[in-house]
Amino acid sequence: MTASLAAFLAVIALGVPIAFALGGAATIGLMLMDGVPLNVVATRTFGAIDSFTLLAIPFFILAGELMETGGISHRLMTLARVLVGHVRGGLGNVVIVGMVFFSGISGSTQADAAAVGSVMIPSMKRHGYSAARAAAIVAAAAGMGILVPPCLTMVVYGSVTNTSIGALFAAGFLPAALMAIALMAHQMVDARRAGLLPEERASWGERARAFGSAFWALLTPVIIFGGILGGVFTPTEAAVVAAVYALVVGVFIYREIKPAFLYRALVRTGITSGVVMLMIAGANIFAWLMTVEQVPQTLARLLQSVGGGQSLFMVLSVLVFLVLFALLDGLPGMLMITPVFVPLAQQLGVDLLHYGIVMTTVMGISLFLPPLGVGLFIVLGISGASVREVSRHLLPYLATMLGVALLIVFAPWITYVVPVSLGLYKVAG
Repeated sequence: MTASLAAFLAVIALGVPIAFALGGAATIGLMLMDGVPLNVVATRTFGAIDSFTLLAIPFFILAGELMETGGISHRLMTLARVLVGHVRGGLGNVVIVGMVFFSGISGSTQADAAAVGSVMIPSMKRHGYSAARAAAIVAAAAGMGILVPPCLTMVVYGSVTNTSIGALFAAGFLPAALMAIALMAHQMVDARRAGLLPEERASWGERARAFGSAFWALLTPVIIFGGILGGVFTPTEAAVVAAVYALVVGVFIYREIKPAFLYRALVRTGITSGVVMLMIAGANIFAWLMTVEQVPQTLARLLQSVGGGQSLFMVLSVLVFLVLFALLDGLPGMLMITPVFVPLAQQLGVDLLHYGIVMTTVMGISLFLPPLGVGLFIVLGISGASVREVSRHLLPYLATMLGVALLIVFAPWITYVVPVSLGLYKVAG
């Protein structure tokens, strides 16, 4: 196992893609083991992605691409502007509320940051926000948006741990609301200190027109979650419905998806889906190796010798997630750590639904953690600000988000309220 970890770190340092680094390092470990045939690599690779549940990934990605291309993101941001643009904090509130709207459709944090950032950062700069402040607010809002279902992280986590994806989606609602409220309160105080003025209050006529323009876009999450909660279709089937609906709305209602745009969306979906599937396959080989080498059991004994039980384990999990997800781009880190930490969580009596929401929450922070978070570079590219400039504004927001994450850690009922009330989950014990 030591040889595999050393090989993994070495090839990552050389710039090898994470999927190949995981699979290659695990293969080296297998070659060093006696009596283990290398056809395990092929069987574990195929077995990892041979899953009906994982079909949700390309379709949710496609739905997000079509929503961004079809003018839906712009309409959702306009609606957010007329609803909360007049509140202290102005456009910062618009970003956070708009991110909630858009995140409920796209399923991808990077897509959220790109779509909302491209619409809002230029507007915020015109209204007196510095490029760094605007980028920081978009980054923090996108990190919050990962909790708003549908979420690709939840789909993969549910598939890997055999946790209900519908329950995970429902469990994300209340944590997302708490995170959004905390960020709005923070940035309203920040805006007051900076002397940033809100926009003029929109008239009821403007609000009605904005709602009418965004109506078909707002129906998307209603269809997705209404269908899942009503038992009409599974989360995987919901992803297909979302993609088809986004195509119909973009082509026939908003009429903004042209053949060239559709081709681009399909190509980008194929590339992104292929990357995700390769990472799942590579991580599955690595996970099997760690299981054979009894890494989870070794760590469990170590934790038991230290003491502290669930509380210490959850705090350590948050710290490990923060660093690992920033270094390995979120999802690969989750795929690498899940086979080790989930068995430990089960041994310590941690509920896997709660653990999945904690993992997702911390991932949203890590993706924008300076200077490594991959999501951070998306908003840097749009804003034109430097890492140092953005970090000065972003780190306080991330501290607020980490505070909410710790609240979720020590108040697990926050994750249970919605799925339990909807009959999607039953808490053990």
